[in-house]
Amino acid sequence: MKNLFSVFLLILVVFSCTNSNKEILPIPSTKPNKAQLKQIERKYGMFIHFGINTFHDMEWTDGSKPTESYNPTEIDAEQWIKTAKDAGMKYVILITKHHDGFCLWDSKYTEYDVANSGNKTNVIEAVAKACKKYDIGLGLYYSLWDRNKNGDVKDVSLDVDYNKYTINQLNELMDITEKYTDIVEFWFDGGWVKENNRWPIKDIYQTIKSREPECQVGVNWTIGLPENPDHHPVLPADQKEGFPIRYFPSDFRLGDPYLPAKNDPKVFTNEGKEYYMPWESTICISQRWFYNTKDTIFKPVDKLADLYKEATAQDNILILNCPPNREGKIREKDVELLLELKKEIKK
Repeated sequence: MKNLFSVFLLILVVFSCTNSNKEILPIPSTKPNKAQLKQIERKYGMFIHFGINTFHDMEWTDGSKPTESYNPTEIDAEQWIKTAKDAGMKYVILITKHHDGFCLWDSKYTEYDVANSGNKTNVIEAVAKACKKYDIGLGLYYSLWDRNKNGDVKDVSLDVDYNKYTINQLNELMDITEKYTDIVEFWFDGGWVKENNRWPIKDIYQTIKSREPECQVGVNWTIGLPENPDHHPVLPADQKEGFPIRYFPSDFRLGDPYLPAKNDPKVFTNEGKEYYMPWESTICISQRWFYNTKDTIFKPVDKLADLYKEATAQDNILILNCPPNREGKIREKDVELLLELKKEIKK
């Protein structure tokens, strides 16, 4: 009997190890799955662009700006998340690392992060805590392109080490957030700078889904052309049912700052199989993604209401970008417009 029990335990261990190594991929379907339905129901969220660019009046910096130049007076993450909650939003997407490579947490894999800056606050942790407090979903943006760590994207020999770096950092981010809340979405950017097959998309998907099974994964400029699956860009107006998924596996489509087509297709293909993929629009409330001292023109509330209607029709999603300033607060004008927009949406 004892020997039988030992054999049974061995079978369980082998099954467990085999199962844990099983590749996680989307299940082909022409209809939304359970996690996609939750994303569609979230419908409306806030993009939070904040980082070293905030302090240079630039949208993209090249990874050479000194870490000390990142120096917010404070990080009022509660104000950011409470603003989203009060505006009727269901989730936020926080920049964790933009194309410059500057990380808003203390990463053991780079020195180019908040730990070596003028304000050492772990922004990822602060936002995760606030999301838990206000019952708001947490999404994370991560740029695949990193001009500080992997500036020479033409050198294929650097891919292996950099891809390991990416996976290590994604695990770091999930290590931070899992103490507070689930991640509802991972938003990847910058893939267009080199061929799609040079990015570890399957490893990224596996890494995330093994820890956050319902987290939706998207890569900017998701769709290619039938004659060239890596064509860039394929605008939403040009996307047709059955076009190839450029970054497979992923769960939804992106292409900022564009709105979906009037008759938005939803089913796209990989290796002859069909996959349902909603569209997520990302739009600036003013004119810039990051805070900029010259960014003073805001979209009027009636225009924002029209954008909301168009972006969220057809089972799609809107993220409205509201960048915190150098004092670590969302601007007063953003707050005012968001509350006015909430009233318009209710009408």
